[in-house]
Amino acid sequence: MKFHAGIIEIVESLPHEPGVYQYLDAEQRIIYVGKAKDLKKRVSSYFLKEHQDGKTRTLVKQIAHIRFTVVENELDALLLENNLIKSYRPRYNILLKDDKTYPWIVIKNEAFPRIFSTRRKIQDGSIYYGPYPNGKAMNALLGLIRELFQLRSCQLDLRPQKLEKGTYKVCLEYHIGKCAAPCVGNQSEAAYQQQIDAIALLLEGKTHTLSQELKKQMLELAEKQEFEQAQRLKEILIELDNYQSKSMMASASLVDLDVCHIESEDAICYFNYMVVREGRIVHTYSASIKNPFNEALPDIYSSLLPQLREHFDSHSKEILVQNAADILVTEAKVSTPKIGEKKQLLDLSIKNVMHLRLQLRKKAMNAVSDQRSFQTNALLELQEVLKLDKMPTHIECFDNSNLQGTNAVSACVVFKNGQASKEDYRIFNVKTVEGPDDFGTMKEVVRRRYSRLLAENEALPQLVIIDGGKGQLSAAMEVIQELGLHTRFQVIGLAKRLEEIFKPGFRKSIVLNRRSAALKLIQQLRDEAHRFGITRHRNKRSKAANHSVLEEIKGLGPKTIALLFQEFKTLEKMQASSEEEVAKKIGASKAKLLFTYFSDH
Repeated sequence: MKFHAGIIEIVESLPHEPGVYQYLDAEQRIIYVGKAKDLKKRVSSYFLKEHQDGKTRTLVKQIAHIRFTVVENELDALLLENNLIKSYRPRYNILLKDDKTYPWIVIKNEAFPRIFSTRRKIQDGSIYYGPYPNGKAMNALLGLIRELFQLRSCQLDLRPQKLEKGTYKVCLEYHIGKCAAPCVGNQSEAAYQQQIDAIALLLEGKTHTLSQELKKQMLELAEKQEFEQAQRLKEILIELDNYQSKSMMASASLVDLDVCHIESEDAICYFNYMVVREGRIVHTYSASIKNPFNEALPDIYSSLLPQLREHFDSHSKEILVQNAADILVTEAKVSTPKIGEKKQLLDLSIKNVMHLRLQLRKKAMNAVSDQRSFQTNALLELQEVLKLDKMPTHIECFDNSNLQGTNAVSACVVFKNGQASKEDYRIFNVKTVEGPDDFGTMKEVVRRRYSRLLAENEALPQLVIIDGGKGQLSAAMEVIQELGLHTRFQVIGLAKRLEEIFKPGFRKSIVLNRRSAALKLIQQLRDEAHRFGITRHRNKRSKAANHSVLEEIKGLGPKTIALLFQEFKTLEKMQASSEEEVAKKIGASKAKLLFTYFSDH
């Protein structure tokens, strides 16, 4: 199965730690969220085998990018997965369930509502929470609800007209304390609804709000000396705190806040950002951005945080960072926690930045390794195709540039070990050839190049590439033989139209596979020589045109014109300068001549 580029690299760089992974498609939409005890093992399983399930195969084909968040333990992974699925509603979290729908928790629209799980969503006024991709998490939540509250589980019709008949009797649930027996009038509908309202807050994840409400009710009952009911609420609060204290993913004390950690290295910033709502992490995001001007970290925080808060629609009043000094964010307090759950959250953000850096560093190392592998393969292939004695680690390529024979230049680019060696590039201003004579130009520059290398006892290349067909190659070889170098290195010509390679003395050309690493390297050399040559040619043509304009001004000699271009580079900069500024360089009288010409033209 084919995967999007870079996916395997990301998988290989994942840590062997618990966490949550997010699969994104080509349009950067989250299509699946999953949890793992070991991120690397779990995510690798998607890509190292052929899946029998068609939906899983379709999912894997669409994965274009992978994000991950490292957490402390498997329970944290379970809770964070649940939070993220509720926030993003990824498509494949619903589809990948063996043709079943995910279960919901329903508060039934009926007198004395029942609360239970269901896979059928009926439009009857009932309230549904979910769906819950993880059945264990949902059942644990239902177990907590049944532990905390006295709810009926029977299917009796408890409408007032039915209760008035007095035909119902208490059941075992009442005797074991699981139900307050509203069926025989032991619990009012208002008291029962109060429990339902509290459960709704719990199912919405508003555990802090629920705790505050329960404490208020407990104090009111205590004031009324209804100590038994007050004690029951106290027990519920203790159980709720125990439920929340299992993980920093759900905590009553955190309420709403943002967490951000940024590190800068080699003009790149790595950051992690988390959004906490009602004590639950609902968004987590890690990425890198360029920092070409090496801005200070407080400035980066002050610039990046407002963008992240806007993107994730965060209006929290507190932001946690490692060092709050000099970080300015309007409408929010920036602080640095030292202990407690806030410090744990910040440490988690720091840990995720560390893993992001390791992941990107490994990816960069793999890219360098791949590039070196490509270069080595290309050089070895060239050696084999051209029947060279040695691998061509030193290659030179020539290209001529002119416009109807004017301002002719020739470029020589040098590649060493398959990479451009720009300090060895040379440009030749053609001296002995007049008019559009490409063969004569090639002879001149080849002679100048290798005569000098011989005179200075410099290293010669193993391969020389002439940009052109048989004519240019023959012209270059004529000079090479005159210098006695035809046995010292190989010379080839590259014809542009069909990308044919010509060797001296051979009538037939060599045509390499379009996907050949050797051909790609030759093309890279040819394109680089053309780019380098045409750039210098344009500069020369532009400078010549500018010089010819100033030569029209009587009183300005070649030395003065050369001085002007040395100082101001272009005509536009001369015109933008003041006459007094130019006069300091060439004198007042000549400056006046220049600006008089500018005003007349």
